[in-house]
Amino acid sequence: MNPSSLPVQQRIALLVKALDGAEKTNKALATCADGDAMVDILLGASTKLGLRLTRRDLTETPPIRDWIWFKNNDPLVTVGDSKPRYRRATPEKAKPDSAEQPERKRFLGLF
Repeated sequence: MNPSSLPVQQRIALLVKALDGAEKTNKALATCADGDAMVDILLGASTKLGLRLTRRDLTETPPIRDWIWFKNNDPLVTVGDSKPRYRRATPEKAKPDSAEQPERKRFLGLF
């Protein structure tokens, strides 16, 4: 069966599966300056695999579309680092005397 005759979503899935474990390609994607450079690399991989994906296919179909967006934009919150990016750094305020006010409980959930 000719892979270029499959629907776009299935061709994207084949490309993603081919990229899994492709060390050289993944390293090149990780060091790209922006999403356009990523698309160029992915177009080359698509050509080698005979998938005939277009730039538009890559930029409009998940998960590749999401990878490109992530490369072009900083995430609002990065899980794992101790300082979420959505909070502003504020100077420490003096804590009130514990006898006057009980300590407030803080919600530390993600949502």
